[in-house]
Amino acid sequence: MEFIIPSTANLALFVGAALVLLVIPGPAVLYIITQSVEQGRKAGLVSDLGIHTATLVHVVAAALGLSALLASSALAFSIVKYAGAAYLIWLGLKKICTRPAAAAIDAPRMQRRYGRLFRDGFIVNLLNPKTALFFLAFLPQFVDVGRGHVASQVVFLGLVFTLLGLASDACYALAASAAGRWLRRSRGYLQFERYVGGAMLIGLGVTAALAGNHKK
Repeated sequence: MEFIIPSTANLALFVGAALVLLVIPGPAVLYIITQSVEQGRKAGLVSDLGIHTATLVHVVAAALGLSALLASSALAFSIVKYAGAAYLIWLGLKKICTRPAAAAIDAPRMQRRYGRLFRDGFIVNLLNPKTALFFLAFLPQFVDVGRGHVASQVVFLGLVFTLLGLASDACYALAASAAGRWLRRSRGYLQFERYVGGAMLIGLGVTAALAGNHKK
């Protein structure tokens, strides 16, 4: 099967529009910032990788038309939406209920469960139906129908967006981890950070559950 990419003009417009969208913090960025502040640079970068691995799933879904099915079904949208919100809330509650001793301040980096961070980031973004609908609405605007092979153009644009997102979110992770190193020197922050981080995750879950509907 021949692989066709959009025209240079469309690609340039797409990159510009994508960069504008990516600099605006969304739920995924806030999740990465939370992990970076609490657990450091590598935790933020692993979370970033997990989130954008899920982005690739949404890209493929958009190319195959699965996003259109999700957009047309209120029930399917609601199931995915509330499952994602519940997962975020569960992560927040788990964070709050975890005693500081279970996550020792001076624990070696090797003891951090990066596989779990990757998994959590992946699930958070995978169970975000707005990501699927975003690709369904955004990517086709930059497809050159006259060139044919619309699906391959959608995949290409999705890959470009994923790489841009991976890079921009990594910048957030690096900045947040630098701030986190300073914050972790504070005894007061260390005592209450689990409540702050847990509250942020719960807030993200509640926001995801209450924001919008499948028609937006």
